[in-house]
Amino acid sequence: MKATARAHPIQGLVKYHGMRDPQLRLPYHDSISVCTAPTNTTTTVEWLTDVDAEGGNQDTYIIDGEEVEGRAAERINMVVDHVRELADFDHAVRFESENSFPSNIGFGSSSSGFAAAAMALVEAAGLDMSLPEISTVARRGSSSAARAVTGAFSHLYAGLNDEDCRSYRLESDLEDDLKIVAAHVPSYKETEEAHKEAAESHMFQARVAHIPDQIVEMRDALREASFERVFELAEHDSLSLTAATMTGPSGWVYWQPETIAVFNAVRELRKEGV
Repeated sequence: MKATARAHPIQGLVKYHGMRDPQLRLPYHDSISVCTAPTNTTTTVEWLTDVDAEGGNQDTYIIDGEEVEGRAAERINMVVDHVRELADFDHAVRFESENSFPSNIGFGSSSSGFAAAAMALVEAAGLDMSLPEISTVARRGSSSAARAVTGAFSHLYAGLNDEDCRSYRLESDLEDDLKIVAAHVPSYKETEEAHKEAAESHMFQARVAHIPDQIVEMRDALREASFERVFELAEHDSLSLTAATMTGPSGWVYWQPETIAVFNAVRELRKEGV
């Protein structure tokens, strides 16, 4: 009853923001993302029988060498408890995870983390589930993790239940030679709080109304493998999302001068034909 899984983090192309159900992490609208290898999370889990458990049947969660407590442990519990329910057993679990890249800097560690966790937990429990089905398990930790389960370019559908709210992979020739350059601009924000801020913005309903057209456009652009269309849409989506977040009740402005410099540099490169 032991398994190891590896998953890659995602970057959103049409991002979700705000959750209809924070407990089940059901988003208000669809989203599309791309996985970014070689960055990854590797997770090993072992379901413990009574004779295996040392010091009682206690769940143990270790990430990057440190035992996890508090809200982070609660989120892992949501995934673990759901797999226990699906497998119809009450075994404790030993859980150890390691990231190949820094956490909490916007590189998507929660997406790869919960995707790898869901894959390993399901495998170790002996459950026969498809990737879209496993995406509903990972979603309980992070909605983005649902798309990390199905990999490459993936589309997470919104819904009110696990039958509807699951992720499916989108085939696109773009995945063959796509490269991503990341600029690390330190500016911490708590993602769960950001979801609440966005949903309370006066601009949020306009964004929700706009998203279906963006999804249709993005799917078509991916099918055509049009680099220009895909990433023009992604850039505009980033602007729309941050506008909603920064106009929430707290008026967060988490862009830094370097953030604007990145936008300007990209646009200058584009003018030069890069």
